[in-house]
Amino acid sequence: MLKNLLNKKPGTILYVQIWEKRIRVTDIGSGRIYDQVPQLALEQKKGRRTVAAVGSRASSASGKNIEMVNPFSHPRSLIRDFVAGEQLLQHIFKELSGDTLIPASPTVVLQPMEKTEGGLTDIEIRAFQEMALGAGAREAVVYQGEELTRHTFDYRKVKEKSVSGKRVAAAGEKSGQFIQWFFLLLWLVLIAAMALFGGR
Repeated sequence: MLKNLLNKKPGTILYVQIWEKRIRVTDIGSGRIYDQVPQLALEQKKGRRTVAAVGSRASSASGKNIEMVNPFSHPRSLIRDFVAGEQLLQHIFKELSGDTLIPASPTVVLQPMEKTEGGLTDIEIRAFQEMALGAGAREAVVYQGEELTRHTFDYRKVKEKSVSGKRVAAAGEKSGQFIQWFFLLLWLVLIAAMALFGGR
């Protein structure tokens, strides 16, 4: 049972397509899709920016400390605000994972859909990779090429063709595995505590 629990969700693969005015994320396994404007309403609280609303709901957010941000809107590239982009991806990953006690870290294939003339620079590739890893991915590759479909998606081939470096992906995989084991251990400790003290 424990082996099944660990192996059930880590196989989740998310295909992230980014345009300046649209972000589309497809769960390759389940077919669930997030397709929205890449916009966040960020609220300043105690010196930190917290997410008040995302996507089409962001435009209706109100308050004196609310800032509207599109992390992918910049004249020269698709990265304007790295931290906001990470927050947006984190929100999307959580939404697509559903109501799970321990959401698994997905494998992410990220494809910039515009502003790639001449190819992405190493800095852009690294930034997109780090953005996905920081949002909770266990592995992230940046892909350039023909638009992929869910039915013909082959992760092994995509990874071979990806423009991502392997070192960052490996580091992200170790980090994601550590987080999963930590939450599993915490969950087991809570169950043991409830068994010990619940009957009193």
